[in-house]
Amino acid sequence: MATSGAASLFAAVRIGAIQCANRVVMAPLTRMRAAPVTNAPHALNVTYYEQRASAGLIVTEGTQVCAEGQGYFGTPGCFSDAHEAGWRAVTEAVHRKGGKIVAQLWHVGAISHPLVTGGLPLAASAVNPGGFFHVPGGDKVPRVTPQAMTAQEVWETVSKFGHAALVAQRAGFDGVEIHGAHNYLLEGFIRDSSNKRTDEFGGSIANRLRMPLAVVDACAAVFGADRVGIRLSPVSDANGAVLDSTTQETYGTLLRELDARRIAFVHLVEGQTGSARRLDGFDFAGVRALFGGTVIVNNQYTREMALDAVASGHADCVSFGVPFIANPDLVERLAAGAPLNKANGRTFYTPGPVGYTDYPTLPEAAAGAAAAASIKSKL
Repeated sequence: MATSGAASLFAAVRIGAIQCANRVVMAPLTRMRAAPVTNAPHALNVTYYEQRASAGLIVTEGTQVCAEGQGYFGTPGCFSDAHEAGWRAVTEAVHRKGGKIVAQLWHVGAISHPLVTGGLPLAASAVNPGGFFHVPGGDKVPRVTPQAMTAQEVWETVSKFGHAALVAQRAGFDGVEIHGAHNYLLEGFIRDSSNKRTDEFGGSIANRLRMPLAVVDACAAVFGADRVGIRLSPVSDANGAVLDSTTQETYGTLLRELDARRIAFVHLVEGQTGSARRLDGFDFAGVRALFGGTVIVNNQYTREMALDAVASGHADCVSFGVPFIANPDLVERLAAGAPLNKANGRTFYTPGPVGYTDYPTLPEAAAGAAAAASIKSKL
């Protein structure tokens, strides 16, 4: 529920039915380190998430709901027995540390490539997002024009989200976050710049929201609405996204529909994903009037900005992405006002533990510095 009065970033909060120890959320972070062939989480992923269990809530990296929904090599899935077993090991490790974790369910839509799936991407319409698909090893190839889904394929995909939610529930997740941002499948339906359909899923705002809201309903049917959230990026141009012609009206309508469903949270990317906080085009400050659940905000937040966002009531929680990559103990560092490790962007998507599970906590960094000083004193 939305908070009343001043709150602290480090105070406990209830996000729908999920009781969280603090309001520092680990944002979903694509790391491309799932097991080869199966795309299932494995021991290295368990360690990574366990290290970050002090977050009030962990939102996992995007996990595809079906094989054709995959967009990058090495991303995990959430639809097979192997996926369920792999994620169960992750959730158990996080829960042992007292943490809470939700699975981010995604279908990348037009952003996929035949090199990953073996077929044309499926999307709301045959609109090429432009840009490039990055191949492991550093090469890149142009993205392709996707194939417009038939109405039957749309409803089948809704069912696949529901199945993925069921797999997530069996794996022990505390809930799910639906990826409705960054020009992936659901945002492709939401925006009229990418949705050129003339059937029940296109044209009017109500029609364009039909598929995303059906996905919300399918996930809520599994977990209950109070364990379902959605990530939205109303003004982001990520992955070649073009703004909707009536952004405020479209996303305002969506937020009101989500409020009526009483879902647990909305997770808003404010501005351009991972870059400028240009908020033009949507009234982020007015979200509270449209949605009464928990509001999580994201994008380039510093410690001071996060403290103010929660204390002022602008948001209930703040999510951090890159800082959590380099700082498994980010909550403790923020609480203490301690310096942060710097992330190495060259290892964001490389395989193995380097740049993944080897960033030191504050005590580990202090111990390392003390050991180095001791060695130096003896030279």
